[in-house]
Formats: sequence, structure tokens, C-alpha cells
Amino acid sequence: MDDRITLVQGDITSLDVDAVVNAANSSLLGGGGVDGAIHRAAGPGLLAECRTLGGCATGDAKVTGSHGLPGRWVIHTVGPVWRGGEHDEAALLADCYRRSLEEAARVGAETVAFPGISTGVYGFPIEPAAEIAITEIRAWIDVHDRPSLVVLCAFDDTSTAAIERALAR
Repeated sequence: MDDRITLVQGDITSLDVDAVVNAANSSLLGGGGVDGAIHRAAGPGLLAECRTLGGCATGDAKVTGSHGLPGRWVIHTVGPVWRGGEHDEAALLADCYRRSLEEAARVGAETVAFPGISTGVYGFPIEPAAEIAITEIRAWIDVHDRPSLVVLCAFDDTSTAAIERALAR
């Protein structure tokens, strides 16, 4: 594996990193999957802060404090809903990774953890999503010093295997 990219399988809310990326919905007010887990673990302060942000566009990212999570920040990004691949889903997903890394660097995060953005209820197929994630992360770390470590947090065996294959290419 790359020396600045690592893969873990487990609960992203328990990772000891500076910033956790939240696969959020456009309201930023919580939802299911990773988004719901992050909001539950962070507590009501996260929701209160998110209410001040005015939502977030697909492909963009916004930062809040971490509240009850181990790190310092939550980077909320809104991935695309999969609609067959003919509606700029790949470009929008790439934007999520790039914008999240920009925000991590802006706030000074040395370590950042990503879930599989859009691969849950939004239906983005895991294999191309993993390829996009690895491509964007590698492109970023090739030219930027921060973050110094990117953690890819897979939820299950299927996601772990897809990310391992993408890392090996």
C-alpha cells in the first residue's frame, strides 16, 4: 500500500484521526448510514452547527467541529446518487474526494478518514467508486504534504476487497 494511504475495516466514528469525512446528504442535518452514525456519535452539537451552514451542494464539502468524535473536525461532503452513470456521477464523486482533501489541508488536518462516499443508499457501484477514490487521493498526495495520512475506512468485506483491488492497481 501507499505509505500515505491505509485501509481499515470498521466503524469510522471510532477512528483517532484529525478529521472524519461524512458522506452527508445535502441538508447536512443527518440521515442514514455513515451520516446517521456520525451524527449519533458526535451528539447534538454537530446537528446544531450543521444547521448554520445552509446545506451543501453535491460534490462540495464543508467543515464543522467534531463535537463528540475523537478528532477535531468533520468534513461533510455530498456524493452523487447513482443514476446509471450518465449524469456526471463519476466527476461529482471525484469532486467529493478532492474538495474534502482541500478542506482537510485548509484546516491543518494531518490525518483524515474517508468512508465509501455514495456507495451505500446512494447506490454508486463499489468497484468504480473505489477506483475514483484511490485515483483522487493519489493525485492529491502526489502534490500536497497535508494530510500526511489518508485512512480509507471500509464498512464490510465487500468494500474492503474493492479498495484493496483499487490500491493494487
